[in-house]
Amino acid sequence: MITIQGKGVSTGIGMGPLYCYRRAKAEIKQYTVDDTQAEWQRFKDAQAVAMAQLGELAEKARAEAGDEAALLFETHQMMAEDLDYEEAIQDLIENEAWNAEAAVSEIAGQFHDMFASMDDEYMRGRAADVKDVSGRILNILCGVVQGGINSDVPVLLASDDLAPSETIQLDKSKILGFITSYGSSSSHTAILARTMGIPAIVGLGDQLDVIYEGRQVVVDGATGAVIIDPTDDVMADFVAKREEQLRQRALLETLKGQENITKDGKKIRVYCNIGSPEDMDAVKMNDGGGIGLFRSEFLYLNSATYPTEDEQFEAYKAVLTGMGDKEVIIRTCDIGADKQIDYFELPKEENPAMGMRALRISLSRPGFFRTQLRALYRASAYGNLGIMFPMVTSVWEVRETKKLIESVKKELHDEGIPYSDHVEIGVMIETPAAAIISDRLAKEVDFFSCGTNDLTQYTLACDRQNNDLGRFYDPHHLSVVRLLKLVVENAHKNGVWVGICGELGADLEMTETFLAIGVDELSVSPRAVLPLRNKIRSLDMTEATARILAEIDGEASPKY
Repeated sequence: MITIQGKGVSTGIGMGPLYCYRRAKAEIKQYTVDDTQAEWQRFKDAQAVAMAQLGELAEKARAEAGDEAALLFETHQMMAEDLDYEEAIQDLIENEAWNAEAAVSEIAGQFHDMFASMDDEYMRGRAADVKDVSGRILNILCGVVQGGINSDVPVLLASDDLAPSETIQLDKSKILGFITSYGSSSSHTAILARTMGIPAIVGLGDQLDVIYEGRQVVVDGATGAVIIDPTDDVMADFVAKREEQLRQRALLETLKGQENITKDGKKIRVYCNIGSPEDMDAVKMNDGGGIGLFRSEFLYLNSATYPTEDEQFEAYKAVLTGMGDKEVIIRTCDIGADKQIDYFELPKEENPAMGMRALRISLSRPGFFRTQLRALYRASAYGNLGIMFPMVTSVWEVRETKKLIESVKKELHDEGIPYSDHVEIGVMIETPAAAIISDRLAKEVDFFSCGTNDLTQYTLACDRQNNDLGRFYDPHHLSVVRLLKLVVENAHKNGVWVGICGELGADLEMTETFLAIGVDELSVSPRAVLPLRNKIRSLDMTEATARILAEIDGEASPKY
């Protein structure tokens, strides 16, 4: 039995075989083949598998987001069997005796460059298509599994770390838990794990070795322990612990339908953070009061090129109709920093967390931004929509955004396309700059949503993705709490409500503080809703509020 220690970032007990994540990227080497006909058949077989995969993806997209969403994969099917593309590959295999992988890689590069150099914008867009299709065929030829999991049974997935574009493609039905060498509590792997309600452990470093693949493992997401080849006694202890957790979860189930209200009558809204329309089931299952953060960038991460207005509209509409009259707050595209996408062609930056990202990209590319806003307002006719904008630092950014919104609404009106006139507009408070000028920002919007992951990062000058910083990255830091208190005060003076959508919202050690400073809404992963409701209902804020405010203001023995 071997025990290695990491940092638990999503609670729960996971048991099963360890599986090492394979990135969908193959190393291509060219060599001469003896049987060119057999090699050409290898390509044709891989092409057929790719066509079948794309067909399945098209049907899945059509069921979830409509015909427009399916069109991308149908276009890729046509590209995969394009006659010129096929003949060029066949020529290298049959006449030059190239292996299939090298032939596909070579022709893919030639076609990509050809499309990318064209004047027509539509044809330039096909460069990304040929790259994506060829990558799929190469993965099949090289035995690399798209989505990273080639297993008949669910597994504990091990990796160095996972990028957002990788997590979006995972077959989540096969994941019992995450184990990563790097990452942090606010990494995308951790966020996905909490949404799925499965254990996750990060920061194992060199302890996590590929030699453990296939062996039986137990993980404890609360303590960060990873146990390889557990003894029968240890396994029995963890089975009992998991059964107790399930019992506690069953008790929490009795809170469904109950109010989020303290013993002394103080109420707070509890909403959910989601990353795709598929997460709606988890919101409903856990009795979330609405959606406080819908990360729209999943549409961009899951596409080989910019999603169209119709593709976005169908996804937003699906969430709004699925949630009925409950509020759905959609964050506009938050790309940049740790969420990089090739087709955005963002310049390489020394410090991307401080660079071109989120609303800065949207305002710098008004055509791109307008497409998303049109899709959002078209979808607003189907539910209770709020829109919020990430990485705001100045009042002018909000005013410029609002002008673009008015322009989009006028366009839709002139075109006879219905939209709602009751869309709440909000901004994310993620920087000290936004918190400090929140009195000015409050005059421009309907609500604030505090992204405490980034607010902590920028306030403490601590990279939230760097797990080595440990206690230096402290979301409980007095400076962060004081900024949140200032934001709430400035918001309420101007009739604006305040939510928290960062991971701190689910921190039960902070619930009392949030109630004391007057936060109106907490948006958390779906699995955190009932534990948070239980905590809220256990509190009496009659005397606690004065005590906590005195601690924050430095008038009493400090907690922070």
